[in-house]
This record gives sequence, structure tokens and C-alpha cells, in this order.
Amino acid sequence: MTLPRDPAKLYPFDHVMKLLVIPLIPRWITPNQITLLRIMCVPIVAFLLAAENYNVGIPVFILVAFTDAIDGSLARVRHQITAWGTFYDAVADKLLISVAIIIIVMKHINPIFGLMMIGMEVALGIGGFINRKNGMPRAANVWGKVKMFLQFLGVTLLMLAAWSGSNLFVPFSVGLLSIALVFAVVSFYTYGL
Repeated sequence: MTLPRDPAKLYPFDHVMKLLVIPLIPRWITPNQITLLRIMCVPIVAFLLAAENYNVGIPVFILVAFTDAIDGSLARVRHQITAWGTFYDAVADKLLISVAIIIIVMKHINPIFGLMMIGMEVALGIGGFINRKNGMPRAANVWGKVKMFLQFLGVTLLMLAAWSGSNLFVPFSVGLLSIALVFAVVSFYTYGL
């Protein structure tokens, strides 16, 4: 089921994606296929990070995380937003970031901090499930999008610190992940639950 068109919902980065990335994606590839690909790549990312194969794991994590921007922009630009995609895009994001939090954040920062982040992701996921069950699937709000970007950046910096053996990026990672936690709380309360 395709949801109603709403051209006013394009974000600034959608315009950049429309110029630079979307033209490279064949018309037969749908946003839902990209979301499904991201879900299928989560075990590969988990394996690479758990094996501490950062030479391959970091680029793969970045590439898989970038599919979130691709499928979202593709859906909005090509007017292919679906109830399935709205729900499972968020599921794919939560799976990917949760795996990185469990493997990287809990090990290199603090298990309690990691559990707080996972707990917030679970709460947001439950809220999304309740909204979907009530027939009101909702795309992530701007707070959720900023949260996801901050989490991605914080986890990537932490991976770079682990890979390089330097603690240089750790304070920046902790700061970004802490701010992401605040955005997660705001997203939860503004999600319409």
C-alpha cells in the first residue's frame, strides 16, 4: 500500500540526494528493497565488528548505514512511501545501530550507557509498533532523524578509535552518543504516542 503523496515532506538532504544519488538508482529498485537489503546486511556488520575486522567492518557499516538515507530519500522523491517501508525502515535502523551499540559501545565505553541506548531504541520500536497496530504508521520525525545521524557518527568515531588504538575520538563519540540519547527521548515524546 502506497501512502498519500506529500511533496512538502522533502528534507534538505533529499534535494542533494535527488541530484547526486537518486539518478544512479534504476527505477526498478524500490526503497523497500533497499530497506530489506539493510536488514539482511546486519548479520554481516555484526560479524565484522565482533571479529574486530575494522578494515572491512567500518566501510561496510558506513555503506549499510548510508542505505538509510538512500531508501528514505528515494521513497520521498519518487513518491514510493509505503506503510511497510515506514515501519521496517525504522526496524532496519534500530537493528543496525543496536548491533553496533552492543558490540562497540558496550565494550569500549560503558555497558550501562549502551543499555540505556538500547532501552530507548526498544521504547521507540514499541511505540512504532503500537502506532502501526493502530493503523497509524508514522515516519521518523526530525528528532529521530537527527538521533540516528548522531548515533551513526558517534559509533563510527568509536570504531575508528578502536581500529586505530587511539582514544582521540572517544570523548567526541561519547558526547555525540549522549546528545543522541537526548534526541531519542525528545523523539519518543514527540512521536505522537
